[in-house]
Amino acid sequence: MGDDPSSSSQMSEDDDDRSPPLDPSSSNKARNCSSGSGCDYIIPYPDQVLENVVENVLCFLTARQDRNAASLVCKSWYRAEALTRSGLFIGNCYAVSPRRATARFTRVRAVSIKGKPRFADFNLMPPNWGAHFRPWVSAMAKAYPWLEKVYLKRMSVTDDDLALLAESFPGFKELLLVCCDGFGTSGLAVVASKCRQLKVLDLIESEVLDDDVDWICCFPESLTCLESLIFDCVECHINFEALERLVMRSPLLKKLRLNRHVSIGQLHRLMVRAPQLTHLGTGSFSTLEGNPQGDQELDYVSAFAACKSLVCLSGFREILPDQLPAIYPVCANLTNLNFSYANITAEQLIPVIRHCHKLQIFWVLDSVCDEGLKAVAATCKELRELRVFPVNAREDTEGPVSEVGLQAISEGCRKLQSILYFCQRMTNAAVIAMSKNCPDLVVFRLCIMGRHRPDHATGESMDEGFGAIVMNCKKLTRLAVSGLLTDQAFSYIGQFGKLVRTLSVAFAGDSDMGLKYLLEGCPKLQKLEIRDSPFGDSALRSGLHHYYNMRFLWMSSCLLTREGCRDVAQALPRLVVEVMKSDEEEETGVELYVGKPGQMPTHLLDFSQIEMNFSHKFIAKLQLIDDLAQPRSPQEENEEVSGSSGLQQVSNVRCCAACVGKKEEHGLMGQSPVSWAFAQLTYVVLVCPDKKTFLDPPLVKPLSK
Repeated sequence: MGDDPSSSSQMSEDDDDRSPPLDPSSSNKARNCSSGSGCDYIIPYPDQVLENVVENVLCFLTARQDRNAASLVCKSWYRAEALTRSGLFIGNCYAVSPRRATARFTRVRAVSIKGKPRFADFNLMPPNWGAHFRPWVSAMAKAYPWLEKVYLKRMSVTDDDLALLAESFPGFKELLLVCCDGFGTSGLAVVASKCRQLKVLDLIESEVLDDDVDWICCFPESLTCLESLIFDCVECHINFEALERLVMRSPLLKKLRLNRHVSIGQLHRLMVRAPQLTHLGTGSFSTLEGNPQGDQELDYVSAFAACKSLVCLSGFREILPDQLPAIYPVCANLTNLNFSYANITAEQLIPVIRHCHKLQIFWVLDSVCDEGLKAVAATCKELRELRVFPVNAREDTEGPVSEVGLQAISEGCRKLQSILYFCQRMTNAAVIAMSKNCPDLVVFRLCIMGRHRPDHATGESMDEGFGAIVMNCKKLTRLAVSGLLTDQAFSYIGQFGKLVRTLSVAFAGDSDMGLKYLLEGCPKLQKLEIRDSPFGDSALRSGLHHYYNMRFLWMSSCLLTREGCRDVAQALPRLVVEVMKSDEEEETGVELYVGKPGQMPTHLLDFSQIEMNFSHKFIAKLQLIDDLAQPRSPQEENEEVSGSSGLQQVSNVRCCAACVGKKEEHGLMGQSPVSWAFAQLTYVVLVCPDKKTFLDPPLVKPLSK
């Protein structure tokens, strides 16, 4: 080893920014061959030796949390971790500027970015709120020409963004757009035609505009590399003949999820040509209007039987119950079954579910009633996740599922780890049984849709049931509570829910003490969603010690005042607050949304033209009462601007309504992460990032060497 005359370059922060990630097996030997008979080693600096060793070790460290921790050890580890990171996760697109992220991490091949908060899914955010992909793709086009994968969630993506992505990364392989909007079939056509090595194109719950462009036919005419094609959210018609040819040219295709415009007859043709599929979204699972007789004569049972590798089945958008027996041959091998679009009865479900002994994930509508859930409990002993969605979410209806179905699941599915359960009535006894029978629960979300509904059998509050969940389920990290709850329930959660990270509360609590119990007792709490609960300024102030460690606190229709928001802003100078008000509400209420570090949301338009459904009680109209902030273009989002705006001279309060002072972007890109807030009447949202949560890894450099 000492006689090896070869030399290798040393890896440091000054390396060429355009150099791709190094292979984990590559060595970093500090040596220099002098002229003469042999090679003499130059004794490297201790820091250099450490960095070389750490770089090789960190290549085998894959978990984001572990890498975050390693980057905070010292400056040498900070540099080495950045140089060896091939995947970058940004939990909030405003947590850091694209320029800063690409400057620090120079060898990235995969990027994941999240944009709007979760409540954007429920139309609780202005339509032009921001979260543009343009500044990110522009920066990555210059810094990462070898980029292979992009995952976006709740981002605004345009056709031009997709065109730039397709043109900038010749080796691009994977594009996943989850809950995104702003793009259409024109952008998809560019990606399909120019990304010749594309393996994954997944469009999941995204809004895709119909530009009258046949994007399916834009894939290469030769054999493709496609492994996953998901477009069940695309509402426009597709060229089925082109799709069929594409499937035939894709021998590696494993995942295919079709939209509702693909009939069961067309599904049959695709399955015959792709028996290697492991994940299948069936599309409509009904016949075409023009050829119902021809579709009914096909042998669907044989087509499903030929797909011997199928483990995940979804779709059933417009299901024909008479066709359900066709899937019997694959049921025994299924681990994931999604009936969340299939309005089927217990009688139709039972013949299917009794074959699903390996099922681990099951989504279904409550149309199956308690009898259907009993059948699931009797058969699916390996079940890990269950979601029961309502067909009718009205509060004044009598739901078809109840505590009977929940208790049956708890008794039959002892390995359950996650449950989402919508119902109209529940009992403490059923919830307590769930806590005892399923102690491995990590996620427990019980949504009793009626407000302040007590125990169905005793008339008491649901405190003891939810208390049992946090006491007995030691691994619980996500909890949603509902029904009639007093402050005692929150006392239980604060006392025993030490691992809870996400908590959702609706129509619950007696006083400010309920929220105080949560904020003071749950050290790992990152996401807290509250609506229609009697929590005011005192409760809000009780969390000052914890807000910097949270992603968000969202409070809708609570008892906050503008003074309470100002107090929070004054006490936490790294919080930036935006305030809006509803013209239908009293001046004493405010809605607060404290959020992302770094830049602010970009398009602050005239909210008086926007209607938002903040609760079942009313539609709140947002109105600016001062001059409007000028909307900014996506290109301007990439600028790093320092500024201050305030509510009565509070420098970190940004007012959108009830505005006093100049509206400027408050983006401190070169400094520590800055949080911001977005306030409205009757609705409060606090998004307070932990630097380890929003940017992966942390932005703040360690002080030690």
